[in-house]
Amino acid sequence: QVQLVESGGGSVQLGGSLRLSCAASGATHKTWGWFRQAPGKEREGVATILAGTDRAYYADSVKGRFTISQDNAKNTLYLQMNSLKPEDTAMYYCAATTIYIAAMRKEAFKYWGQGTQVTVSS
Repeated sequence: QVQLVESGGGSVQLGGSLRLSCAASGATHKTWGWFRQAPGKEREGVATILAGTDRAYYADSVKGRFTISQDNAKNTLYLQMNSLKPEDTAMYYCAATTIYIAAMRKEAFKYWGQGTQVTVSS
């Protein structure tokens, strides 16, 4: 089992920034990342990273604005979100899996946090 606890969500205005954190504990994970789900929409991948590496993957919609990173000593994942837009408004979830995977397929991620809300107003 991998336990994931997110923090850092909130409300910002167009163009603002937020940093999400996800603290992991329990079993060793190989890939982890961030997904988001807006009301009435499917959960979608935002960014993922192979644990212990700098191999990161981003959704086209966030490339150049969001940066995923990890602190191996703290076993913590981050998502720095800059130039936020109203369409970034969603519940953001941290997810992890015990396999190495380059694709942001939510079905491959077995462990999920409880989510943290991000709201961007115009």
